[in-house]
Amino acid sequence: MDDDATMERHGSMQDVAPVINLARGGRTLRLAFSSAVVSLVASFAALVTPIPLFNTYRAEDGFTNADIALAVVANSVGTIAALLVLGRLSNHLGRRLTAIASLGLLMLGCLLLLNVHDIGILLAARLLMGVGTGLASSSLTSYIVDAAPSRPTWLASVASSQGPMLGLSLGAIASGALVQFGPWPRHLIYLVSAGLLVLSAVLILISPETAEPTPGTWRSLVPRVRVPARVSHLLPVAAAVFVATWTTGAFYQAFMPALVEDQLHTRSSLVLGLVFAAYMAPSVLGAPLGGRFTSAAAQRVGMIIFLAGWIGIITAIDAGTLALFIAATIVAGAGQGIAISAATRGLLYGSTLADRAPIFSAIYLLCYVGAALLSFISGQLSNTFSLPQIALGYGSLAFVATVITVLAARNPHTDPTGTSQHDE
Repeated sequence: MDDDATMERHGSMQDVAPVINLARGGRTLRLAFSSAVVSLVASFAALVTPIPLFNTYRAEDGFTNADIALAVVANSVGTIAALLVLGRLSNHLGRRLTAIASLGLLMLGCLLLLNVHDIGILLAARLLMGVGTGLASSSLTSYIVDAAPSRPTWLASVASSQGPMLGLSLGAIASGALVQFGPWPRHLIYLVSAGLLVLSAVLILISPETAEPTPGTWRSLVPRVRVPARVSHLLPVAAAVFVATWTTGAFYQAFMPALVEDQLHTRSSLVLGLVFAAYMAPSVLGAPLGGRFTSAAAQRVGMIIFLAGWIGIITAIDAGTLALFIAATIVAGAGQGIAISAATRGLLYGSTLADRAPIFSAIYLLCYVGAALLSFISGQLSNTFSLPQIALGYGSLAFVATVITVLAARNPHTDPTGTSQHDE
C-alpha cells in the first residue's frame, strides 16, 4: 500500500479517534449500542412532534403553507450548520459528550415549542432542533457503528440509517395521538419528548465511551466534508438517492398536513401522524431486505419501488382517495428504506473509526441541503401553484433520481485499481 493510500485509510492525525479496547459483543459494548440506538430514535422522534400541530397553527395562529415550509428550511439550515462545523467533533471530544450535547439542544427546542403563537418562535425552535439533530446525526450514528456487533454485517448500516426513520415514525404517531386524544394538545407532546430526551441522556451517561478523545478540537470546527477516495465514485448516485428520498420526507413535513386536509378531506391529527409514519416506518422494514443484494443492486431495486410509490401518490391526490394515498406512501417508504440503507452501506465500506463521523456528515449534508433547497423553492411556489402541482414536481424529481440510479449505481472497490466489490 502506498503512502497516499495509507493516509486515506488511517486519516490525518487531527481526525484520528482511536477505538477504546472494549471486547466486541461484550456487555458494556451492547449497552453502548442499545443506548445509542435509543437516543437516535428519541432525537428524531422529537424532531417531528410539531407535524400534527401544523394545521392547528394554520387555523389558530394564521400560519401559511409557505410559513410551514420555511420551518422545514430552518430545521435543515440548523442541521447543515451543525454538520459542517460540528460533524467531526465526536472524534475529539468522544461520542458520549457530543451525543449528550445534541440531546440537550433538542430538549431546549421542545421547550421553546411550548409557546408557539408566532412564526418567529417556531423558526427559532426548529433552527435549534436542527443543530441538535445535525450533531446527533454524526455523533450517535458513529457511536452505533463503533459499538455494533460484527454479525450480521448489515446491522450497523441499517441501525444507523434507519434509526432516524423509526424515530420519525414513532414521533409522528405519538404526536398525532396525543394532540387528538390527550390533554393540553399544544403542549403535552413536547413535554413527553423532553422527558424521553433526558432519559436518553442518562443512558448515554452510563454507557462506555468507544472513541478515545484526541487533540485538535478547535481545528475540527473548520468546515470540511471528506469521503474516502475508495468510495468517492459512489457519491453521485448516493446523492441522487439521498436527495430524492429526503426531500420527499421534507414534502411530507411541509405540505402533507394541508394536503390531507384540503385534498383528502380529513382533519384528524392522528391521521396526519399515521400518514407521515406510513412513509417512514416501511423504510425500517425495507432496509434489511436490501442487505440480501449488493449495494448497487439494492439501490436500483429500492429506487424503482420508490418511484412506483410516487406514481401512486400522485394518482391518489388526483383522485382524492386517502386509502390509495396511504398505500402508495407505504410503497414509497419501503423503497426508500432499501435504497438509503444500500447507499449508506456502500459509503461505509472499509471505513475506519476516524472515517465514520465525516462520512455520516457528508451523507446528512446531502440529505439536508437537498431538503432545504427544495422546501424553500416549493414553499415560495406554493403561493402560486396548487398542492397537487407541487406534488407533481417532487414526483418528477423521484423519476430523475431513479433513472440516474438504475443507469449509474456501482459497488465499492476492493482496492485502488477499481476492482468491483460485491459486498455482502
